[in-house]
Amino acid sequence: MLGYPAHFGQMECLKLVASPKYADKRLGYLGIMLLIDEKTEVLTLVTNSLKNDLNHSNMFVVGLALCTMGNISSSEMARDLCSEIEKLMGSSNTYIRKKASLCALRIILRVPELHENFISKTKSLLNDRSHGVLITGITLVTEICQQNPENIPTFRKAVPLLVRHLKNLTSAGFSPEHDVTGVTDPFLQVKILRLLRILAKGDREASEAMNDILAQVATNTENAKNVGNSILYETVLTIMNIESEAGLRVLAVNILGKFLSNRDNNIRYVALETLNKTVGIETQAVQRHRNTILDCLRDGDISIRRRALELSFALINEGNVRVLTRELLAFLEVADTEFKQGMTTKIFLAAERFAPNKRWHIDTMLRVLKLAGNHVREEVLAGFIGLVANTSELHQYTVQKLYAALKQDISQESLVLAGVWVIGEYGDVLVGSGSFEEEEGTIIEASDSSIVNLMQSILLGPYANQVTREYVMTALMKLSSRLSDNGAQSKVKELLNQYTVSMEVEIQQRAVEYTNLFSYDSIRPAVLERMPIPEPRTIIRNNSTSDNSHAAFTSSTGKSKGPSDQDLLLDLMGVGTSGGNGTSENPEMVQSPVSVSSPQQPKASNVDLLADLFGGSPASPATSTPTAPNSSNALMDLLGGNQVPAQPTHSVQQATNPLDSLANLEHSLPFNQATKSVTNTNTAGFEAYSKNGLSVRLVPSKDSNNPAILNVQTLFINDGSRGTISNLQFQAAVPKSQRLQMNAATNYG
Repeated sequence: MLGYPAHFGQMECLKLVASPKYADKRLGYLGIMLLIDEKTEVLTLVTNSLKNDLNHSNMFVVGLALCTMGNISSSEMARDLCSEIEKLMGSSNTYIRKKASLCALRIILRVPELHENFISKTKSLLNDRSHGVLITGITLVTEICQQNPENIPTFRKAVPLLVRHLKNLTSAGFSPEHDVTGVTDPFLQVKILRLLRILAKGDREASEAMNDILAQVATNTENAKNVGNSILYETVLTIMNIESEAGLRVLAVNILGKFLSNRDNNIRYVALETLNKTVGIETQAVQRHRNTILDCLRDGDISIRRRALELSFALINEGNVRVLTRELLAFLEVADTEFKQGMTTKIFLAAERFAPNKRWHIDTMLRVLKLAGNHVREEVLAGFIGLVANTSELHQYTVQKLYAALKQDISQESLVLAGVWVIGEYGDVLVGSGSFEEEEGTIIEASDSSIVNLMQSILLGPYANQVTREYVMTALMKLSSRLSDNGAQSKVKELLNQYTVSMEVEIQQRAVEYTNLFSYDSIRPAVLERMPIPEPRTIIRNNSTSDNSHAAFTSSTGKSKGPSDQDLLLDLMGVGTSGGNGTSENPEMVQSPVSVSSPQQPKASNVDLLADLFGGSPASPATSTPTAPNSSNALMDLLGGNQVPAQPTHSVQQATNPLDSLANLEHSLPFNQATKSVTNTNTAGFEAYSKNGLSVRLVPSKDSNNPAILNVQTLFINDGSRGTISNLQFQAAVPKSQRLQMNAATNYG
């Protein structure tokens, strides 16, 4: 009624239904189907009329009642009239059997537990000679099996019967009653194929029974029209979902390959979608259609391009990685913006997994950065930098390539970040190579001044943002210890000094720290040593089939904990932070677990490294180290920080609850050097470790000057059962909300 209320006509319809005349009943049931749905309260009044008409002697009246019930039946009506429908399914009248089967389908959808009432009657429908009854019976069986898989073995016995029906349909001659553009009853064929797919899934015997007929349908059905294509498509799905023979699967993939050459985009889309699902089952068969799939990347329909792109990535392996990557890079150059981020991630994953050699891997990633540098995920950029750092034999080649790329284009952010990082780390290698020739034959000069000028142009260029400026400033500082030209070093100082008054806090802080570091020329080269090789990140690919499926990334290290000031400087120097695993480049580092280092790889504590850097004696357990804390304070002063008074013994200061702090303390006990064991008879506090003759106790106490500070004294006790314990080392980590200060051990017994 176009939104107008129709309740006034509902009772009139009920009166018409109660009339003995067929014309009145037909009009009344038509009105009920239009004006009433299963949620309407008036529907309860219709139940009695339906029950009476279902038992009527006139089959057309029964047909009206069945049609109405099949359209508007509620769960209550389904329960009330279930027995009548079951009885009508066994009627001798084909017209009534067909409509009763559709009503049974409605009942099962509304009340699934009633399906048991129809199983026996449904079996008999599969033997019916009428196509109409057969198609409704197969639909009913399909629904029962989908809703209740435990019934599949019951209906699996009907597989030979269904195969016979399908064979009769494919080999039957022209039948005007069922012919659709030259194909006999395609709707029934599709229904049978769907049911066979359900019944034979995971069952070898049932699959073998239908292999021959599936091959016959696949080879004899014409694909010139949509009717034939619909049957072929269902045949392919059935072959791929059952335990079919290998040759049959190859035939199915070849059918999909023919679909790809069809002019109809709907058929091509269906083929690509199906190939995406089957590529993991019959990879070699799909590979034969690789060229056709790549042609789909140039299709005007964006949905076709999406599916072809997903399938192209799925086809990459060791044998074709060069060819497919070249095609994908060509597509990346002209791809829509929405494709680029997902493509760069997937190309990185494919190159990482199947790269024939390191040089090809680096060249591929360089091409990606040049073509879509503004659409590269941070994790992909980190992976490329890690690749470069791990490939020492190609440092000169890589730094030259990146330098030449930046000379041509600084508009791609990820290319700029990667180039700046690599030039900052390996600028001496670039200068040492002198002038070099690019692929186009042009000679590129790589001198101290030209490198600094390039950095300046990036820093002052229109594409620079805060992250870019941070990278460039750090690279300039690194270059100050790698370039020998005094003029270039003076220009670096001048550039950094300009940003000491920057409005961006992070930029200003870096500029101030770096300019202060020029006052310590004796230690500056050591502080600016090359970064250690970063730990590889595990990149987990998301198997989503969405249009823009992206990869999900997880780092191999844990969640970030805020580094202390001491750790930040150590990170700048390129030595391990207080986590003790040497992964200073990766900020996502958690407290390290207990570890025992081998004698071939001795470790030194962070405080020892800092003390040694400034000429102080190392914090060896055999001697007192009063200079170590002072050296640490000197470093803090170098960066402009406040000096912190030295604390007695091995203590941890943090503004937190004592119990919370103890829960976050961890220790590492390498045993390398021969020194005296640390002993103390004080048994107060909490026992943190007791094994191999060594026990570690933590004794917390409030600071007398500041109640917000907690001092934790660490006591190491050797019971002598394992002899001398050497190279004792203690490490701790705290949450980001707390600040940690560790002092060297001062008392040895």
